[in-house]
Amino acid sequence: MCAHYGVSRAGYYAWQQREPSVHSEQDRRLLTRIQAVYAASEATYGSPRICRVLRQAGIPVGRKRVARLMREAGLKARAASLYHANPGTHAFFKSVPNRIRKLKITAPDQVWVGDITYLKVDGTWRYLAVVLDRYSRRVVGWCLGSRKDAKLTVCALNRALARRRPGEGLIFHSDRGIEYAAFEYRTRLAAVGIVQSMNRPGKPTDNAHMESFFHSLKSDVIHGERFDSEAQLRAVIQRYVAYYNRSRIHSALDYRSPVDFERAAA
Repeated sequence: MCAHYGVSRAGYYAWQQREPSVHSEQDRRLLTRIQAVYAASEATYGSPRICRVLRQAGIPVGRKRVARLMREAGLKARAASLYHANPGTHAFFKSVPNRIRKLKITAPDQVWVGDITYLKVDGTWRYLAVVLDRYSRRVVGWCLGSRKDAKLTVCALNRALARRRPGEGLIFHSDRGIEYAAFEYRTRLAAVGIVQSMNRPGKPTDNAHMESFFHSLKSDVIHGERFDSEAQLRAVIQRYVAYYNRSRIHSALDYRSPVDFERAAA
């Protein structure tokens, strides 16, 4: 082979052992992000949309570079059928396992968990989406709204990301609701390098820490109270989250608050 291409044997072995260039390493890491966003969109996003998602996640990248890396990796967007049920929906739910069931959690921002609960304001429902750090049980983000949809869950996630700024590889665990399975939510997770995890089918106890927080919230400040406006409910939740994070002790945390538990661990 060396004779065919006109290179020396020593030169060939030197080329084999050469470390990848900085630009090649950057391309490799960027391609990982691109593949995650592409997979989350069920292969429907092309380079313009993937470029936009990456930019929204704070990654400065040009569309031509994204297009080149997609072309080299054989990633090509496909158009969704207008008259055919989405074949990827059931496959998606089966493809996301419970990644935290046997995981040993040893530090903050290793696993976040999320869920939605219903709260009543003047006879109508409001929906509260919460993101909790699984290690310390600290509330790291929440959002209250009048609609139970992906915009609500993305809002809570974005607030958690702005407050904590975790590194890549964080696992986000939730139930199998469409609010967490929607394209908007999945592409947001993929864009910031978060790995998705979901309850096993028929196993709501897989997200017991979120259920425990909602139980505490409702027992402490919601049950028996009447809220005449969303602003009134929002103020109560805001005060409770501050109290829960900084003052409310937990037996599972050696009778410390989530903030104190994180400080002691650090």
